[in-house]
Amino acid sequence: MRVYLFFSLFLLFFFALHYLFYSRVIKKLLVSEQIKKVLTLFLSLNFIFNLLYVLGRYTDIINNTFYYLFSLSIGISFVLLLYLIIHEILNLFHKTLKNVDQSKRAFIKKSGDGIMFALSTSYVSAGAYEGSKEPVVNVVEFHQFDFSIVQISDFHIGGLIDRDFVKASVAKINALTPDIVFITGDLVDTAIDNIEDAIRELDAIDSKHGVYYILGNHEYFHNPLKIIEFIKTTQIKLLLNESVTIDALKLNIVGVTDLFGYRVNMLEPDIHQAFAGCRADYKTVLLAHQPKFIEELQGNTPELILSGHTHGGQIWPFQYLVGLQQPYVKGLHKLQNGSHIYVNSGIGFWGPPMRLDSQAEIAYII
Repeated sequence: MRVYLFFSLFLLFFFALHYLFYSRVIKKLLVSEQIKKVLTLFLSLNFIFNLLYVLGRYTDIINNTFYYLFSLSIGISFVLLLYLIIHEILNLFHKTLKNVDQSKRAFIKKSGDGIMFALSTSYVSAGAYEGSKEPVVNVVEFHQFDFSIVQISDFHIGGLIDRDFVKASVAKINALTPDIVFITGDLVDTAIDNIEDAIRELDAIDSKHGVYYILGNHEYFHNPLKIIEFIKTTQIKLLLNESVTIDALKLNIVGVTDLFGYRVNMLEPDIHQAFAGCRADYKTVLLAHQPKFIEELQGNTPELILSGHTHGGQIWPFQYLVGLQQPYVKGLHKLQNGSHIYVNSGIGFWGPPMRLDSQAEIAYII
């Protein structure tokens, strides 16, 4: 039911975006009718590709080559949105030139449109190029621990994030010889039946003290109970509002379910239950998918909180919108209560295979 609701809202938003772009931008361009027809055709195809992207996202009937193309159409739609906003601002400026000669106004209009199209093309090209790069290893110094941690987040396995991607990521993780590995949510982003082989690649992670995982919001979209049952057949330890202690590291590991659980009345986070089994004389790592979970701490002060969810904004300038909803977008931050939080930019991506000012990462915390 949630998938159908998402598809309906998606259809409405993107149809409105493409129609507005046609009526407010293309129709008013000072170019030939033939060029307008070509641009209108491109716009129509992009909208159709948007719909095919959703179809490919929730089925396996579209191969990866076409799915990559359809995914890029979502990135192009983001550019259309930005273009439309800037266009309307420039249009207000253009209206102030009533006393300027008509030929000069036309020159200013054409120049502005030409610059906007050039910038838009560069934006999409740069985003696709950055999105094609392999995840980098970000070394994070955290002096309160004397062991090494690898944190990965937001794999979004499904579609373009496939078994080969997971296998290559595991090889990078193992090269770091971590003491412990944490996966902070949004591991799954399609029906679990379609990606069981990809998930099982994670069993090859070589970590001295295990691999620990929490649910993100996207798991709730794909039958979380079925995901939980499958994870139990792997070597990954899923923490559902619970904690474990690693005596060799004098460490509590606390994992909470995602805040999305409140919205669907299912697998809701419970901070008190999660911390109930902790040893007071051990240091604590809290795994919480969304950074804004810091509002739920209720007096608990773990030394380190590991989160993801934001993708570091993924595509500039959307980190500013993310910042309206989350207290931190990426990187290491100290909280007022003395705890620290590290927000991972994600090892995969959601939507278009694009990144700009946000590199996919494996966090190596030493």
